[in-house]
Amino acid sequence: MRDINSEVAGWLRDLAFVQKAPPSRWGYKRAASAVLYLPVPIDTLLNPDGTLQKIPQIGPASTRVILEVLRDSSSPIVDGAVEAAEPKIRADILRRRGLRSNFLSRAAAEAAMRMPAPGVPARSDVRCDLQMHSDWSDGGQTLEEIIETGISRAYTHSAVTDHSYGLPIAGGLSMERVAAQHQEIDRLNAKYDGRFRLLKGIEANIRADGSVDMTQSELTQMEIVVAAPHSALRCSADQTPRMIGAVQTTGVHILGHPRGRMYGSRPGVTAEWERVFVAAARAGVAIELDGDPSRQDLDFELAGMAIQSGCLFAIDSDAHGTDQWWYAETALAHARLAGIPRERVINCWPLAKLLDWAEQRCRAA
Repeated sequence: MRDINSEVAGWLRDLAFVQKAPPSRWGYKRAASAVLYLPVPIDTLLNPDGTLQKIPQIGPASTRVILEVLRDSSSPIVDGAVEAAEPKIRADILRRRGLRSNFLSRAAAEAAMRMPAPGVPARSDVRCDLQMHSDWSDGGQTLEEIIETGISRAYTHSAVTDHSYGLPIAGGLSMERVAAQHQEIDRLNAKYDGRFRLLKGIEANIRADGSVDMTQSELTQMEIVVAAPHSALRCSADQTPRMIGAVQTTGVHILGHPRGRMYGSRPGVTAEWERVFVAAARAGVAIELDGDPSRQDLDFELAGMAIQSGCLFAIDSDAHGTDQWWYAETALAHARLAGIPRERVINCWPLAKLLDWAEQRCRAA
């Protein structure tokens, strides 16, 4: 499946990184982002005379590049600018090109949502989101806004997974703050009883040695624990033991954004992923497909390996605000492209089944 919007955005990103003036650099980056977030393929926005319809954040200079790519699948403007750049900048652009693989534009994700895919989850099968952040840590949404937004999406439950205390840069919660948050969740669950259940979750940090930054007794106070890497994400050294250690930790339910990659910026964790997935499958830990457009981690290709290893999966938005819940559709698009069976996606399970599975993980040896 060709993703023309991703191709066009890639050329604009290349041009951004050869700009010496910050305003020009940010202008091309904004244009690239605008193309990636378009809900339709950009070639459908051509006028009959071959000009491009007006698109917010895209000016005349970016339009010239876009029209070149649509016409020739390449851009002499960008090629010339890159060739004229300093060797260090050219090398950096080549590096960044290698960090854009298997990222879906919004239009491509929408297309994947529409394609026939028997046996894989559809939007209507998803009952919850199991990774999101509130204003208790680094998010911008209140707990009640999470509940109301979940209800508006026809969810029956979801988990708030603010950061643990081991990640203070992201406003990680002390255990005292966790206790206070749990009291507020209890109050809200009583208010919304029969309509929605907010689960008490946490996003724990995976340390370099594979342990998580919470004690065993602290983990058991949570209904959903997402363990995720937040360091050594640009390191080329093998980190397989680190990731296996995390999925083998009693009380961990989900391996969140497993690589920690970032679009055009960092490759994330290097590991023998088949070994990690086999260990996760044996432990009964779900592998996350994080739909944040800058993460898309796992992507559909690596998720295919996890399917073969027998893994369970979580399809989450990693939303930090109510305007980001749609990120879950990007994760779902990757799941559909990978062919993940519906029954292996824990977001599609009824609440009782999810809680029973989560309780078993807390008792795992």
